[in-house]
Amino acid sequence: MSSISCFNLPQSCSPLPVKPHKMLLADKFSKPISQRYQCATSAPVADLGDLEKIGKNLLRSDALHEYILQTYVYPREHEQLKALRELTKKHPLGFMSVPPEEGQLMSILLKIMNAKKTLELGVFTGYSLLTAALALPEDGKITAIDVNKSEYELGLPFIRKAGVEEKITFIESEALPILDKMLKEIKEDELYDFAFVDADKDNYPEYHERLLKLVRVGGIIVYDNTLWLGTVAGPVDPSLPKLILEVRDAILKFNKVLAADPRIEISQVCIGDGISICRRVC
Repeated sequence: MSSISCFNLPQSCSPLPVKPHKMLLADKFSKPISQRYQCATSAPVADLGDLEKIGKNLLRSDALHEYILQTYVYPREHEQLKALRELTKKHPLGFMSVPPEEGQLMSILLKIMNAKKTLELGVFTGYSLLTAALALPEDGKITAIDVNKSEYELGLPFIRKAGVEEKITFIESEALPILDKMLKEIKEDELYDFAFVDADKDNYPEYHERLLKLVRVGGIIVYDNTLWLGTVAGPVDPSLPKLILEVRDAILKFNKVLAADPRIEISQVCIGDGISICRRVC
């Protein structure tokens, strides 16, 4: 699989001009990371434009966001999560990482429901993965799927230092074939308690149908980026990069699917780039 490593981008590539907060713009499973860059050594690819003008913070207040981080999030952040977050900031695609306040919420959800078996689609450097591993009990297990193992390996030293590597099974693959294989093999008493999805948005509906069979009744599925930089509401700015508009369309369609699905209870949470928390009821 083709990808661009964390610290060996060609000098002719231009990293995205964003601050290290949540703004996932690259599809993790559908296309290699290299196809999200305009490089002199490759054919023209999607133009992401000037991302500084796009709100990375749905609160629309950097000061309020910083207050939340400094007051509630950073003081309680595990030291290995902090170290991984600092490393990921240096990555050209560091904006892809789950923000710490979102990780904090996910940790509480996992503990409230006493989850022991979880599934993660889309890993990147592993901030959300490490968050989940720390929240699970000693006998907890996580199956994590991503096409790019090299990014996961950047976070692996922090996972090891935190003493939770044995909880994780990493699978380097596109997600759909693995989910389909799971559906053929899984037994009723082996269903997952929780799933976190931060992968290619076009496939969210496909993931949803499979996860409703892989996650137990009463279990939780969380979808990331479902407010997509705040672009899902209000008039569309035609000057936005084409990729953002294309993903916006996919998210809008998916949100309609979730809103009309009688098999789940749902709460839309305005944190990070927006998350949809779904509880399977049948």
